[in-house]
Amino acid sequence: MVKVVAGVLVVLIVSVTPALSQLTWCWRFAGSGVSAAGSFTTGNDADQAGFHRIIAINGTANAAAVTALQPNDTAIPGNAGFPVDNLIRPTAPQLTKHGFGFAAADGSYHNPFHLEQYLDYVSRPPYADGKGAEPPIQFKASVAAPGAACSRE
Repeated sequence: MVKVVAGVLVVLIVSVTPALSQLTWCWRFAGSGVSAAGSFTTGNDADQAGFHRIIAINGTANAAAVTALQPNDTAIPGNAGFPVDNLIRPTAPQLTKHGFGFAAADGSYHNPFHLEQYLDYVSRPPYADGKGAEPPIQFKASVAAPGAACSRE
């Protein structure tokens, strides 16, 4: 009986541990002709500079659903040579010069980043390199309270 109870406890601990090692963040940004908001998931552990790696994203960008996170070390279509790192931290500046990238259901791709100010490189079909808009944005992200929902507007 003790072995069965111990085995059940091990299974419960192992199955709960991954959820405890992740953080949910609420994020939003807005600028001329662009607005986006939602949530993303990061690992719990920060690097030496305080950055957490974004591993999942959801939300909306200009009313279109966010459909995918751009893989680390790759550039969004139309922004060749500028790979994203998908890093975020709670203190300013919250993004690196590489920022994070995502696709939206309207066919656009976004790459918010920080380079002296927050900017969002927006690429739309036909995704010509260097031809996207890059408006300055106001960016904010914070770790969500457990069980709290993030606004997607």
